[in-house]
Order: sequence, then C-alpha cells, then structure tokens
Amino acid sequence: MSTFARACALVAAVCATLLRPATGTEVPALSATGWDGDGENEFTPPKSGPGPVTSDPTHPYVSNFEARRTGAAPNWRVADLTNPILKPWVVEKMREQNELAAAGTRAFEARASCRPGGVPGFLVMGRVNPLFFVQGTNEVLLINEGGPEVRHVLLDVPHSAKPRMSPYGESVGHYEGGDTLVVDTIGLSDDTYIDNYRTPHTTQLHVLERFQVSEGGKTLNVTIHVEDAGAFNMPWSARQTYHRTRTGGLEETICAENNIAFDASVTEIPKADTPDF
Repeated sequence: MSTFARACALVAAVCATLLRPATGTEVPALSATGWDGDGENEFTPPKSGPGPVTSDPTHPYVSNFEARRTGAAPNWRVADLTNPILKPWVVEKMREQNELAAAGTRAFEARASCRPGGVPGFLVMGRVNPLFFVQGTNEVLLINEGGPEVRHVLLDVPHSAKPRMSPYGESVGHYEGGDTLVVDTIGLSDDTYIDNYRTPHTTQLHVLERFQVSEGGKTLNVTIHVEDAGAFNMPWSARQTYHRTRTGGLEETICAENNIAFDASVTEIPKADTPDF
C-alpha cells in the first residue's frame, strides 16, 4: 500500500473520532464512511425556480452504464442552450462545445482530464467515486476519491478581504441545527466549468452549499445556490443526493497514474512548476 493509500485509510477510519469541532458544537455525522451519489454525474433541478443546465431534449444523453443496460449507443452530453439562466456569450461558447460533443469529436470533463472540478462542479465530478469528509476543529476537508480532489472549508471565520483566486476558491462554513454543514465559496478562478455540460462562469461566481444529513445518517442531501452576474441572468439552484455506502478507507485512484484513455489532444495533464514536497 502506498503512502497516499495509508494516509487515506487513516483519515477515513480515525478522523471522525480524533478530529472533532470545538466542544459544544453540534455536527452531522459526515466522516468515516464514503457517500455515493445518485444520478449520472449531473445536477438535479430544484423543486421550483431556475435550475441548472441539463441535457438537450433533442439529443438525450446516454451513459456507458445505460448503454450496457439497454443496448443503446452511448454518447456525450449536449447542453440545453434554451435554459433562461444563460447569458448570450455563455450560450455561444457552449454552442461550440455542443457541436463537438454531438459530432462525437470530444467533450471535456474535469475528471477525465485530471483537472479540478471547481465549485459546484466538484459535486458532479466522477460520481462513481464516493465523497468523504474529514471534520476538524477549524476546518472540514471534502475529498473526492477520484483524483483525488480536496476542498478545504474553514469553519466560523469571515471571508478574506481579497481571496486568492483558485479552482476551488475560498470556502468558509459553519454548522446549523446539528444536521447541516453550510459552505459559502468565493474567489473562484474562471478556468473550470460549472458542470459536466461545460457551462463556463466568471470570477464573480458565488456558491452556497448546504449539506444536510437525514434518514438517521443514511442520506446526505445537498442544496446548491449559484450566483454569477457575469455568466447568468439570474441566481439558480440545484440539488444532489448521496447515500452512506462504504465503510473503511479511501481507495487509491490517482487520476494522472491511471490515464489509460486520456486524450492529450483535448487538454494536458496539469503539472506543478515546483514540487509540493
């Protein structure tokens, strides 16, 4: 077992008991097991109001899983560009990507290209890989096993006056009601997509996520509120649902070391200018 795998196993098995928020703080039981998502790596529309980009009804998405089940031919996601949330420049940029996807030429997805998923794209990044949480005294880590990709959420602090721009931005959070983690994220660079339909955004992006545990700790419901006056005509919302399924540690699924189907013509694997350690 590699150093990374041993560290992941330690995180998942031990952190729930060793790393707890400050005394007196009620927190949902998020750590120690993996949360697997429903759906086909895309956001679920809200019960009412403006929602996320979904599949073009004239070109319905067929996943590899669905193709194996039904015998239909798999294809790539083609976005519904009639969604009223999209500003004209976003529509035109997505139209170019739609044409490539519909022709079967290419369709970028962060996980397939070893790139950060961004926010809220992190929540639809390779949902075959479970989501893990590490609850600490001063921060919470959100870990997507695939990649792996890690988000840091600082607890009970205000945002920086001038947050440093990055794919995962600056996330601050707090707990509410004993069952909900609320995460507010700004400082998001514009080099990621909102979703797997390749919806772009600007650096004005502001995302609020609420992670609520229900059904006796078996289900994790996430509501997402998105605002970006540079890319969207109005604020919009989406939902995600996860189920507690895996016990034990994370599996080692290093994206850049398992890129057997990687397409370098689409994007290069990101490389740091200097080593982290």
